[in-house]
Amino acid sequence: MQLVVTDANIIIDLDAGGLLGEIFRVPELEFCVPDVLYEEELAHKYGALPGLGLKVLSQTGDAVAYVADLKARYRRASINDLFALALARRQGCPLLSGDGALRAAAQAEEVEVHGTLWLVEALYVSGLVTMERVEEAYGRMRRDGSRLPWMEIDAQIGRWRAAAR
Repeated sequence: MQLVVTDANIIIDLDAGGLLGEIFRVPELEFCVPDVLYEEELAHKYGALPGLGLKVLSQTGDAVAYVADLKARYRRASINDLFALALARRQGCPLLSGDGALRAAAQAEEVEVHGTLWLVEALYVSGLVTMERVEEAYGRMRRDGSRLPWMEIDAQIGRWRAAAR
């Protein structure tokens, strides 16, 4: 089982696409968030997620000091996003984010980073969603205003359609 840390925008995108519940059924993935991010950004609207399998992990004093150091170097990333980065680094696991500033910080800190497309691919490849469901979900995300790389999404779907022939 691979642990992955997610930021709030991944959860928001997947919720908009109607895929949020399914991610906790991907057999090889386990999801977590830092406690501060959960409390400040997710608990109100997504309070049921821990019951589905989202782990909410406490931050250590060392993590707080590391986040302060990160904030001095990556001013465009939010504090909560930097807590997600710190947790991914501490756990030695990938970070899921669509936020450009956080992705840049993760790459600079040599933390593996993925986004919504990677997670949707995991859902599709594991057979938890069909091609039609993926297309519907992406359409809902687009209508909801998700800022995703739409050309990459078109290419992703094109690859899957070609492989299915």
